[in-house]
Amino acid sequence: MLDAATKAPATTQSFKYDNNGSTASVQVQDAPTLTMVAAAAYDKKHDKLFFTPMRIGELRWLDLDAKGETPQFYAEKKQLLNASDMMDEGNHITRMDIAADGNGYAITNDGNHLIRFTTGKKTVITDLGGLIDAESNKSGMSIHNKCTSWGGDMVADAYGMLYVISANHQVFKVDIETRIATHIGTITGLPGNYTTNGAAVDEEDNIVVSSANSFDGYYKFKMSDLAAVKIEGSDKTYNASDLANGNLLYQKEADAKKSFGVLPAVLPAAPVNADARIFPNPVTASEFKVLFDGQKAGKYTVALSDLSGRAIMAKQVIVSGKVQAETVQLSKGIAKGMYMVKVTDASNQLVFTERIVVQ
Repeated sequence: MLDAATKAPATTQSFKYDNNGSTASVQVQDAPTLTMVAAAAYDKKHDKLFFTPMRIGELRWLDLDAKGETPQFYAEKKQLLNASDMMDEGNHITRMDIAADGNGYAITNDGNHLIRFTTGKKTVITDLGGLIDAESNKSGMSIHNKCTSWGGDMVADAYGMLYVISANHQVFKVDIETRIATHIGTITGLPGNYTTNGAAVDEEDNIVVSSANSFDGYYKFKMSDLAAVKIEGSDKTYNASDLANGNLLYQKEADAKKSFGVLPAVLPAAPVNADARIFPNPVTASEFKVLFDGQKAGKYTVALSDLSGRAIMAKQVIVSGKVQAETVQLSKGIAKGMYMVKVTDASNQLVFTERIVVQ
């Protein structure tokens, strides 16, 4: 493959690694995946496959819609992904996905770096900082724990959350804004030697997992119960360190909210983030809807502010039913970015508040 930036054949570079307690070095051709890959994400909007090679720490991608006979790969060679000692396995990026906001997110093995990257023409990489264990996590069940929480893969949902499936069958929900990682539970029903290294969402809201060291096949589970069942009927099964596709968890539910303005009468098992009341989020048009579900009839105020607390706009609504969706038109000229939506009742008591992203 040619490097798309230089149009030159792949070069040779060297890196160091830990060889049974001693330092060793090796030279490798700078082919896109030669040093192995454990983190990849498919960007459906731009038809790109993003990935990070082990031990090198560059963000690379393939343009799957590219024309031409000579295959090329692209790389963002800023040192942000490679600032630490790559001999340290904790610095390797092993979890990656494209979130609902259209950005890519990656997490190092040790959970000390949540990295965001843009997927458009100009790639911008930002280290958001380390993940924070939720107070509800049981003792020893930390996102930073090497025995329980390293490796694996990551998926995203339609409400802006990330889910880490560690190699040791543990599931964490990650709030991008707060960087808080909440332990959801342990996947059951998997063979004892089956490490969960790859994960992707299918069209039925199952999470499909693969193993890098087991040929026992692929398994799937629902987030509502984490009970894995084997997927039968595949002619070939490959052991894999990562899976990637363009599906988001709970997408059908989010589409139902967007299309009908209210929740349908029958929904799948409630997700852990079922308290979301603002949709669509991110806001891609000039309006969003606020779902009032179970609130008492009466007058409410929907206020929009920036993250510094500066008021942008407010709207009063009258709620008359148990389930009601109110449309809020954004002010003209509102800048792209992140905002807070606060809903208060007639007594000025807070009902709920949520962050939204305006694109």
